[in-house]
Amino acid sequence: MDIIYSEIYIQFVFAVNGKQSLILPSWEQELYKYITGLVENKNHKMIAINSVPDHLHFFVDFDPNSSLDDLVEEVKKSTITFINSNFVANSDFNWQEGYGGFSYCKSDIDIVVKHIMNQKNFHREISFKDEYISLLKEYKIDFEEKYLFDWII
Repeated sequence: MDIIYSEIYIQFVFAVNGKQSLILPSWEQELYKYITGLVENKNHKMIAINSVPDHLHFFVDFDPNSSLDDLVEEVKKSTITFINSNFVANSDFNWQEGYGGFSYCKSDIDIVVKHIMNQKNFHREISFKDEYISLLKEYKIDFEEKYLFDWII
């Protein structure tokens, strides 16, 4: 067995399909617990998780034996079933395609955690679209705005 020493910190960000405001305060804590369980069962450590009604952020100490896509696919797939079975009538909940995955160094942890935990206040001033595009630009990720989610441009 290989012994791997690593510190890989990733913030994941993705939106509710159609940017609908379906993540409600009445059940968001249950969603966070559920996602934390999924993440930790995959040998990652949840550092912070929060949402606003139309999108979710979570920040993990990432296990290098996994892939980003596998983790996000598991979280999205499992939470769709969990949310539709427990909280959303008519199985209306779905996540949009795609996600953002942004890496950080250890010295950034406190800043990222504060940002994630301040989402509700932050989005009183800044839209999700502006936040997401800002992250893409900060990381110098090439993108075409017309392919970002399904918001109207």
